[in-house]
Amino acid sequence: MKKSLFVFLALLAVFSVGAQDLIIANGAEPASLDPALMTDTTSSNIGFALNEGLMVYDPRTSKGIPAMAESYSTSPDGMVVTFKIRKDALWSDGTPVKAQDFVYGWLRTLNPDTASEYAYMLTMVIKGAAAYNEGKGPASDVGVKAVDDKTLQVTLVGPAAYFPDMTAHHAFEPAPKWAIDKHGSNWTKPGNYVGTGAYILKEWKPQDYILVEKNPKYWDAKNVKLKSIKYLASDNSTTNYKMYKAGAVDWQVGITVDLIDEIMLRKDYQVSARFGTYYLSVNNTRAPFDNANVRKAFAAAIDKKTLVDKVLKGGQIPTDAFTPAMVGYTPQPGVGYDPAAAKKYLAAAGYPDGKGFPPLTYIYNTNEGHKKIAEYIQQQLKTNLGIDITLQNMEWNAFLDMRSKHDFFFARHGWIGDYLDPNTMLDLFITGSGNNDGLYSNPKFDAAIQAAVRSSGDARMKLLMDAENLLLTQDQAFIPIYHYSNQDMIDTNKWGGWYPNPLGYHPPKFIYKK
Repeated sequence: MKKSLFVFLALLAVFSVGAQDLIIANGAEPASLDPALMTDTTSSNIGFALNEGLMVYDPRTSKGIPAMAESYSTSPDGMVVTFKIRKDALWSDGTPVKAQDFVYGWLRTLNPDTASEYAYMLTMVIKGAAAYNEGKGPASDVGVKAVDDKTLQVTLVGPAAYFPDMTAHHAFEPAPKWAIDKHGSNWTKPGNYVGTGAYILKEWKPQDYILVEKNPKYWDAKNVKLKSIKYLASDNSTTNYKMYKAGAVDWQVGITVDLIDEIMLRKDYQVSARFGTYYLSVNNTRAPFDNANVRKAFAAAIDKKTLVDKVLKGGQIPTDAFTPAMVGYTPQPGVGYDPAAAKKYLAAAGYPDGKGFPPLTYIYNTNEGHKKIAEYIQQQLKTNLGIDITLQNMEWNAFLDMRSKHDFFFARHGWIGDYLDPNTMLDLFITGSGNNDGLYSNPKFDAAIQAAVRSSGDARMKLLMDAENLLLTQDQAFIPIYHYSNQDMIDTNKWGGWYPNPLGYHPPKFIYKK
């Protein structure tokens, strides 16, 4: 018997133990369960169960709908948003949820000592938040205020109509000060975790699984149908698929590219367009990628359409732009596939036919799909530019750490929007943004994004298009590859409340067994 089959049978035996209502093959081990420190969808998928902010993502539309806040109102000038917290909202330990918990949570995210990579989301829209996050202003100047225990008032830097939707994101969740003060960084462990979500953290066996159970104190507990959910930590999508077919997994997040031809024939294969982009990140501060001609050469050397049509075959949309098209917004593309132009760009950078180009390693996280893409990129650069690159895969958490420390030259990347607006795609490239892993910096880009926050309507969209034009058409700060598709294995004849949606976020409070 082959070793891979032994491994599969062992995993099947382990994950079949117990009687969880829903078992999810969630991907890799989550990086963090602290809402202020989450950076990846693997972690946030679990976070949707444990915590809830003012709003929650609608399972059909991905728009924000009331959660901890029962309602909100906006001032006539759009500059002040007031949220009314539910009277029956409780933390999982029975403590009432107060407006002060949001003030504490948001200021904690903004505190430079927290080192939250998502702090920039708050600095973009909340008055005084940027100054505090940068150590240039006091916390008291941040525009978030508890008017009383159940009223939260937020003062914005501009009339951001999309702000309420933003608060569905984990960066805007409240935080339990008493639990954090008592347990420090261990507050996210079972027995210590206090959350506002529909589920509580029961077990966490690293590199194995996380088990959550229904929270009886949740404000809407009567409508939460599942008693428990198990999230499996396995980044081997082939093994996950085998478990799914064997009935040991109910929902596989993502699929295995190796078996796409078989999977596409299944009725329980769920595929739909996703508001996000897979791209190749390059460190703009390190040679040779500090030269825009090198970045443009790489962009022009990669045939994205063939990659999507012949290799991935999963409904992805090849793109030279970063932001998906939206009503009122036209994406601004960078350099498209053109091998002849690629050679000219590379020669202009001082590397004719690839001569003298320095050794280069492309890094990706362990995953069959990422490996196939890496091998394709390797072949394209060799064929069209005469450049040899080596490939390196890394375990997920180490990969995230490497990227956040900017300790790379060339690496895979991807971004899923946090709300349905072009701003969520572009603001991560502002100078100093926590998710600006490639260290792109252009004062004109920064100014356009900041001006857009203070604008509205067509004028705002024009500013955002100008920003993307600088980012890609002029600077080619990175190489977009394709717009994502949601790809999941789940039988929607068996499971209700799970719907294809633009962001691919599925809060488990809505899911039920038919």
